[in-house]
Amino acid sequence: MDFLLKFFDILIHLDKYLDYVINTYNSWVYLILFIIIFAETGLVITPFLPGDSLLFACGAFAGMGLIDPVNIFFIIFVAAVLGDGVNYHIGKFLGVKAFQKYPKIFKKEYIEKTHKFYEKYGAKTIVIARFVPIVRTFAPFMAGLGYMSYKKFLIYNVVGALMWVCIVYLGGYFFGNIPVIKNNFSFVIIAIIVISLIPIALEYFKSFKRSRT
Repeated sequence: MDFLLKFFDILIHLDKYLDYVINTYNSWVYLILFIIIFAETGLVITPFLPGDSLLFACGAFAGMGLIDPVNIFFIIFVAAVLGDGVNYHIGKFLGVKAFQKYPKIFKKEYIEKTHKFYEKYGAKTIVIARFVPIVRTFAPFMAGLGYMSYKKFLIYNVVGALMWVCIVYLGGYFFGNIPVIKNNFSFVIIAIIVISLIPIALEYFKSFKRSRT
């Protein structure tokens, strides 16, 4: 029982245990990171897994030379693209049944929040959602329900994944080991999310002004 509790604690807080995982599992860490990122973006039932914080931590450890920076960049990128792709097809083929059968997993507030993003930003939701926890997991699922063709979704999926990895992972790589950032890790992640949402806020303000006019 203690082993299972420890396992789930590491799984949910992998960003905090990443140094332990790297030292314990060596090259297996690449597969573990692929699975976590893939699951966080690809499986609707796992939005609780670390996303932004894990990418930033990966960048920081890559900056210290503990993991290969190029390999981990492409592993995270591919996992993010494939995860959203799988999520899209889950929404396409199982979406309606999932709503009806598992209301505790597909919570109404999550769906409504994602729906509002689609109403405001359309296809750009797939890019924007990469920087918004919960919405990141449900946006591709909703796209599969009929919000978007797969060809269009794939383009936004790749662009969004690349932006997400470049901003958060490379942010960790270049700045993650600066003492003031390292000692205030949680605040840095919040700051990254806030900064990435500035374009959304500006667009919302513009659309609000247009509607008032």
